[in-house]
Amino acid sequence: MSFFFKPSKPKTPQELAKAIRDSLNALDTKTIVEVNALKKALEEVEKNFAIMRVMLSGDGEVEPNPDQITQLTLEICKEDGLTLLMDKLPLLKWEARKDLVHCWTILMRQQVGSTFCCVQYIENHLEFLDFLVVGYDNKDIALTCGSMLRECIRVPTLAKYVLESPSFEIFFKYVELPNFDVASDAFSTFKDLLTKHETVVAEFLTTHYDEFFERYETLLTSRNYVTRRQSLKLLSEFLLELPNPHVMKRYIAEVRHLKVMMTLLKDSSKNIQISAFHVFKVFVANPNKPQEIKLILAKNHEKLLELLHNLSAGKGSDDDQFEEEKELIIKEIERISRLLNLET
Repeated sequence: MSFFFKPSKPKTPQELAKAIRDSLNALDTKTIVEVNALKKALEEVEKNFAIMRVMLSGDGEVEPNPDQITQLTLEICKEDGLTLLMDKLPLLKWEARKDLVHCWTILMRQQVGSTFCCVQYIENHLEFLDFLVVGYDNKDIALTCGSMLRECIRVPTLAKYVLESPSFEIFFKYVELPNFDVASDAFSTFKDLLTKHETVVAEFLTTHYDEFFERYETLLTSRNYVTRRQSLKLLSEFLLELPNPHVMKRYIAEVRHLKVMMTLLKDSSKNIQISAFHVFKVFVANPNKPQEIKLILAKNHEKLLELLHNLSAGKGSDDDQFEEEKELIIKEIERISRLLNLET
């Protein structure tokens, strides 16, 4: 005997948004303490998130409907739906969090008329970003929060908020967390904050120069090899490529920063030596070097020249260009040393 079941009618965007809100609200205090009730509520959330994913990106056979995407985006932003997602995020299972990250990318990039309504919502609820940052403290949701945060900081106004908020300071701790996956993810977010929006970063560093570089020095001198290497490489990316050269000029005029680079030139890692050289050479090549910088170079010229003569380009590097730059730096250090010796 055959039984035929009529398939359930697909939910409209309005119905789906309501179902998502209802299933998330079901994760209340009473549900959480009752094992079976919690299991059932989480299954309902997971089912609704899977439907949302299909509505936003299709199922591989049927393309998503643009009108449905637009409507669902508007509905999710209504009645603090995004805030509800954040409130319940620590309770969600892995599959639901994976679908949420996928949908989050689409929602954040969805333009309705002339407005990116999810972006606008977050601009009006900036505490949302603070929640995502401190999410790194919870290893269960750290990577989910990191993915969602990186999507947010693609927007200059949201990146600016994170940079200037007290939450940004915590990244200097997160990038050295003992959990490698979480620390690596935090560094990816940290890097995006300092490289995605050059003008925003230049303004931030100009205003917060002293406190930022004081903290950044702790990363460059970290006992952790990965931290030293990543931080040094990142320094050259955001410092030497800023549209406003004021920050770089100030940095390469300070003896304390030169001393850090000289120490890194002696690092046991060749990769760190090479990266340190690319920042160190800017101090030496600066045509307006302060007298204090010249004195340090002259005083240490023998050790510096020995280090540089023994330094060779890493694999995959342009050997000819590296050797040419190195020769110019060597000659400049020798010139400074001769001039200062003549003066004394």
